[in-house]
Amino acid sequence: MLRGILCFFVSGVLAGVGGGPLTNPHPNITDQQLFWGADQYDFSVVLPAAGMECFWHFAHRGERFYLNFMVQWVTGVGHDRHLSVAVNAPSSLLVSTVDDATGQINFEAEETGFYQMCFSNFHNHFGVMQVFLSFGVYYNGYRDPAQLKEEEKKKKEEVSKDLNNTLSVIEEATQRIENHVFHVFRYYSFGRMRKSADYFLLLSNSQYISWWSAALSLLIVTSGYLQLLFLKSLFIAKTPAEEEKPRC
Repeated sequence: MLRGILCFFVSGVLAGVGGGPLTNPHPNITDQQLFWGADQYDFSVVLPAAGMECFWHFAHRGERFYLNFMVQWVTGVGHDRHLSVAVNAPSSLLVSTVDDATGQINFEAEETGFYQMCFSNFHNHFGVMQVFLSFGVYYNGYRDPAQLKEEEKKKKEEVSKDLNNTLSVIEEATQRIENHVFHVFRYYSFGRMRKSADYFLLLSNSQYISWWSAALSLLIVTSGYLQLLFLKSLFIAKTPAEEEKPRC
């Protein structure tokens, strides 16, 4: 009986060790291969008064990293539209800084890893602002050095066999078209960012004009009513009974 219990316990432990959760879904793929490719992200973020938000994005060495931002609206006291932006490399080195209401950062990644983007609203100690962000990475023909050596060997072998390889020409043309389409979407997102900022500016001006119009209308009505009371008091005649009252 005791031997059966021990066998059951050992088999349960071995089953638990072999059937645990899968912590690495791609054991044969490195992080660089997983994150390789061009991508872009567009969204808005609200920064509190004197607050800061940071985001991270992966980039390979040789890729082009870009960041576009624009302040859409500001509320509170002061209404300072300046935004402090800093981009740090994976080694914590400062890559670029911008302190303005709108700006663009574009550079070639010198390191492989996650680049940090921090947005600070320290100019407004009592104001909240909304910022539109558009960032991502792209590459123009950059490949891994080991992959380049293999491709060079294959190209030398292919050149000796066939100088006019139609498939390679089609592949290169497709890559160029994909790159151009990617940049078209970049410029489209930047134009949409400017359009949204103009919309929020018009909405803010409309609310400002509406409030001031209501306040001035109320002031005009109040001043007219007070003037009417003052003129009415000038034409009130005293009765003889009030004039003959003895004075103490």
